[in-house]
Formats: sequence, C-alpha cells, structure tokens
Amino acid sequence: MEEGSPAEIRARIQIHYRGPVSPHWEVRWVAGDKSLVDDFSQRVYARMLMLPPHDPQYRRNRERIMRDAEREGVAVSWDIDQ
Repeated sequence: MEEGSPAEIRARIQIHYRGPVSPHWEVRWVAGDKSLVDDFSQRVYARMLMLPPHDPQYRRNRERIMRDAEREGVAVSWDIDQ
C-alpha cells in the first residue's frame, strides 16, 4: 500500500451525539472487526467524550479522528442531530 493512501475498510462505526449533558458522545459498532472498533472507540472517547460540538476543540479532534479512521480502515459516520 502507498504511504498516505487509505486502508481497506475493516469496520464501520457511528459516532452519536448524546446531547448537552456529558458524556456527550457514544460510539456505535455498525459492522466489521469488533476488536478494532473497541480499540478505536477508546481513542475516540479520549478525544471527544467531554467535548460538546460547539467547543472550538471539537473540529480539530474530529479531523484527527477522521485521519486515524482512514489510516486504520474504519468508516465513520457522525450523528449530531438532536
């Protein structure tokens, strides 16, 4: 695989916004390698759990999560509608 090219999709998750009271986020396994999702979820929670979407750090952390997901082969969808 070329450096910088996306990995093959090995799992799918949905990151769901739970609302204004923390914890704000929930990672939901959709399909694929459950152990990969469990490991990836820990990193998502470390970056996002206490961070509401209106916080300035939210966008930077979301971008980092998307880069990590692309590298590891995790397809991510975001559900931030209330």
